[in-house]
Amino acid sequence: MPTRLTNYFLRTLREDPSDAEVTSHKLLVRAGYIRRQAPGIFAWLPLGLRVKGKIEQIIREEMTAAGAHEVHFPALLPREPYEATGRWEEYGDGIFRLKDRKDADYLLAPTHEEVFTLLVKDLYSSYKDLPLSIYQIQDKYRDEARPRAGLLRGREFTMKDAYSFDYTDEGLDASYTAQRDAYERIFTRLGLDYVIVQADAGAMGGSRSEEFLHPTPVGEDTFVRSAGGYAANVEAFTTTPPAARGYEGLTPQEVLDTPNTPTIQTLVDVANEKHPRPDGRAWTAADTLKNVVLALTHLDGTRELVVVGLPGDREVDLKRAEVAFAPAEVDAATEDDFRKHPGLVKGYIGPWSAEGPVLGEEAATGIRYVVDPRVVDGSGWITGANVDGKHVFGLVAGRDFGWDGIVEIAEVRAGDPAPDGSGPVELARGMEIGHVFQLGRKYADALGLKVLDENGKLVTVTMGSYGIGVTRILAIIAEENNDDKGLVWPASVSPFDVHVVAAGRDAVAFEVAEQATAELEAAGLDVLLDDRPKVSPGVKFGDAELIGIPRVLVAGRGAADGEVELWDRRTGERATLPLAEAIAALTA
Repeated sequence: MPTRLTNYFLRTLREDPSDAEVTSHKLLVRAGYIRRQAPGIFAWLPLGLRVKGKIEQIIREEMTAAGAHEVHFPALLPREPYEATGRWEEYGDGIFRLKDRKDADYLLAPTHEEVFTLLVKDLYSSYKDLPLSIYQIQDKYRDEARPRAGLLRGREFTMKDAYSFDYTDEGLDASYTAQRDAYERIFTRLGLDYVIVQADAGAMGGSRSEEFLHPTPVGEDTFVRSAGGYAANVEAFTTTPPAARGYEGLTPQEVLDTPNTPTIQTLVDVANEKHPRPDGRAWTAADTLKNVVLALTHLDGTRELVVVGLPGDREVDLKRAEVAFAPAEVDAATEDDFRKHPGLVKGYIGPWSAEGPVLGEEAATGIRYVVDPRVVDGSGWITGANVDGKHVFGLVAGRDFGWDGIVEIAEVRAGDPAPDGSGPVELARGMEIGHVFQLGRKYADALGLKVLDENGKLVTVTMGSYGIGVTRILAIIAEENNDDKGLVWPASVSPFDVHVVAAGRDAVAFEVAEQATAELEAAGLDVLLDDRPKVSPGVKFGDAELIGIPRVLVAGRGAADGEVELWDRRTGERATLPLAEAIAALTA
């Protein structure tokens, strides 16, 4: 039974939606695949569901090949499992919370580790039951502060999440590899370029963590890679620190006047003008130690200031800061924070929290002080003296000041050395399409998932977690497969195999279109037939190009002579052929 546009639930639009920022959002709405309901929330229309279903089918096939079994959990879940793992509080404002009529707390699940763990705990008790891998394809909910770019960053989205359960670390390694390999097959079948990068586990916890990123200019993730094969997202990049140096031969620190130098550039200018280096080299921003004040809001609501020392030629990367201080929220210190801490002299902050070794205890701030990895013993700096209009020259790390810890919050730049020694890195933009974690025993410990081993001893199960963003992948495929006329779907996920268009007012064009549709469907192809009787050929052609089915058969002016036109939207080629030859080409 052919799918006919005369009674198909589809309306195309000629104008881009006003809120659309990226190509995929514009075209998916205009071509009738999705429809906005609220910021970051979309209704799925028949064409969109067909493409989504194709993607999900590829995922299911590869999950089955990897030995995983499909289950399905509700999206609405109770508070208690998430409270047991600490994530009820840890997620903060990032999740949707609600109460039922009995005042019990629930959430719309952002992810399902807890309930997967409890399901296995309920049913399995022996090592003989393991290894086990189970998965679902389910909608997730996150209260994104700034939903954007259509399906690329929404509040409701579809994910495939799989979980593996083993009782040995070696078993976890094998399960992790099986899922990782399945992901490579999935993305290859979907025609998506990808880079596997080291990643931070974030709120998921666990040890080994890798992201599959699709390189794209619209990506919201920055990643680095070297010619030698290293790849990581910037949050997981680790700085290669310089070697520590001894203090021998280093001159004493000296407090000098540096009026009107609240910025690094003004400090460098004054330093070169009034306090030139003895060796004749010009001072640069890299010679300065910038001390940045951040405000951390912890899960219990308490607010803590922390001062971070980093080279003056580097800026703070907020994403790296959020990872470094997780699960606390990170913001810049406010004017009110500075008023409450008069020891913090803006523009002249120094690296001392407990005492002021240069100017005495009156320069102490009492605030936790941490540094960038490049601040090593024996390194010398120009930095603030905690006094307005004064900086310290020749201040030596380790000799003249200490620190409470090391954090990675400085921006990563092209040319920085890869931590594995494989050469300098370059920066690129990408969009996360998959993420694999070795969770280890975090959730099993919190929820009491244990099994009896070969010796009858209870052991804690070790877990892996593996996610793929289904609706995000659909948007990325649309983002990468289009032209100035509309979408151009890859054959693997196209909503139909062939789009047959009856173009013309003569009955013969419609008869040939019907004949072509019947023969194509008899050959096993899925056909969308544009049989609308009072729609002009131009409108039909425009819709065919916008909808993006890669192969189009047009029965038009040549229909009376048994000829049709065959379009290939992927290559732009068009050819006029006898109907039989066109059918043969499409079914070959």
